[in-house]
Amino acid sequence: MSQPRRSPRADERKRDPERTRERILDAALIEFGEHGYAGARISAIAARAGVNQQLISYYFDGKEGLFRALTARWQAMSGGYTRPEASIGDVVAGFLHVGAEHRAWTRLLAWQGLTGGGEGDPADDTYFTAMVDDVRRRQAAGELAADLDPAYVLLTLFAAAMAPTLLPQIARRITGRAPDSPEFLDEYAAQLRRLVEHLAR
Repeated sequence: MSQPRRSPRADERKRDPERTRERILDAALIEFGEHGYAGARISAIAARAGVNQQLISYYFDGKEGLFRALTARWQAMSGGYTRPEASIGDVVAGFLHVGAEHRAWTRLLAWQGLTGGGEGDPADDTYFTAMVDDVRRRQAAGELAADLDPAYVLLTLFAAAMAPTLLPQIARRITGRAPDSPEFLDEYAAQLRRLVEHLAR
């Protein structure tokens, strides 16, 4: 005999929309990463998330809002890698590993650069300005030589962290290792830490 169907508890009702929203964001990240902002389709995101297309409009007010939500999610997630007590070498290694684990983020950034699509919210500039300010603070604390420009150092390290995902064929040819292998990532992270240490001298 089947159990009588019960109404979901209040906490279950609350969690379901959150889970649905996260599923949509996960699907959008993959779709944007594979096709770029311009090529991504709301219908494909809905199908990948297993939801009705209207839910995307309800939660995110369309494609642009979905992209802004993804950007905010990335900024919140990456904030854990820029802890003030971590060395700049550890920060770079953290971004390297998160980029390898979440390759769609890096591919999405590449699509943005190639197509100019999905520029995001102007508030994004505040995020990057804060990152430059963090490098400047670290420079004042002696982690970087005084004659280095913090903005250009950040740009260089940002590119270095993304290189295994953006240029895997080059990484493989240069090092002889698969750029998504744990051995490569551990050794590359160690080398990046050493490089950054030399920037202080």
